[in-house]
Amino acid sequence: MATDEFAELLLRLRKDAGRTQEEQAAAINAVSGRDTMTRREINRYEHGENIPTNHTLAHIAVACGLSPEDLQREATAARARRRKSARPEGEDQDDVKRRTLLGGAVVGAAAATEPWERLAHALSRGKEIDAKSAATLVDRASALHVREGHLTARELQSEVESHLDAITAALPRSGQNERALTIAAGETAALAGWVAWDLGDQARAHAYYEVTTDCAKDTGHAPLRALALAYASYGAATPEKAAALLAQAAKDVRGPGNAAAAAWIYGRLAEEAASAGDDKNALRALDRARFAYDFADHTNEQAWVRFVTPYRMDSLALSVYGQLGRQELAETADQAVNRLGRELPDSGVVVLGDLATALLRGGDVDQGVYVSRQFAAASEARPTTMGRARAQAVAAQLPGSERELARHLQQFAA
Repeated sequence: MATDEFAELLLRLRKDAGRTQEEQAAAINAVSGRDTMTRREINRYEHGENIPTNHTLAHIAVACGLSPEDLQREATAARARRRKSARPEGEDQDDVKRRTLLGGAVVGAAAATEPWERLAHALSRGKEIDAKSAATLVDRASALHVREGHLTARELQSEVESHLDAITAALPRSGQNERALTIAAGETAALAGWVAWDLGDQARAHAYYEVTTDCAKDTGHAPLRALALAYASYGAATPEKAAALLAQAAKDVRGPGNAAAAAWIYGRLAEEAASAGDDKNALRALDRARFAYDFADHTNEQAWVRFVTPYRMDSLALSVYGQLGRQELAETADQAVNRLGRELPDSGVVVLGDLATALLRGGDVDQGVYVSRQFAAASEARPTTMGRARAQAVAAQLPGSERELARHLQQFAA
């Protein structure tokens, strides 16, 4: 229970944002770019044990969609009351005005219950945070796409949704940073959709992809729509429907600065065409993917293409050649093994699965079993929907002498 007016205000701001104390701490950390805020500290603030410093108040304000000046003014008044060691008998009219202003600032957030709804609401509201805070939020969105390669969907979910809340709260006051923040919000929403899909929540994933598309329209940034479409293609009902989404995505990443995105999308288009048994279009799309990748720099293009490594491109080629039964499979598997060496990536679950399947199909049983074991360990450490699909494929190719490993992978895939 809050013990003074300012503590009550901090409590109300958090509740109006629909956050737990832990989620509030995560949102503040997303704004500050550090991991110093804790649930315990939020609890101390809300019980009036401490008043945050002005530096911390600025981060709290941005995380809650307020201007730092408004919240700092309230804190100054609270400190003055404490110095007097007693509240005045009457209430100053300025106090009423300040609290009315602050209360009005969070009404919209309180009305929207889901993260994508709060983001959609924020796209239509007012402005203004400083460039440094905006840059921190944008950088954090990029970092989350990198962390996706190392965390399970369950581990990533709260981080992504907390960051989306922080950007959403900042958007109404983003000023000249509006476009950059809206793009970062869309990238974060798309990742939240991917996480939801990986956790089996298709409806939630679709809602996130829809609001990502809204961000793309709002900024005129077509690659953002491509990201939503490419992620959505994994959940499409048929290979043909997935291919239609990917064909539109390919149009959205034409032009300079999008080579890595184009390579991934054409690689995915090749996978879906191969799944449908369309050899001609699968091989054509794979050629386009490889050509685009010759001009790509996956570390310096869109924030979300960091996973489009040479290993991932090998994986796409292995998937296509394996599904089509092409003779290029063995050579591509050898190239992939040489590229990986003995340093099999912890984050490359899909890469390892496709490589194991390719080696086994190509007749290199010893190496295939070795990589299969590496894949089994990696997929258990970081279970994903795509990993489970690969587990089923690997299990089907293992020799009879590896029944125990095959059974283990089948259980994982179930």
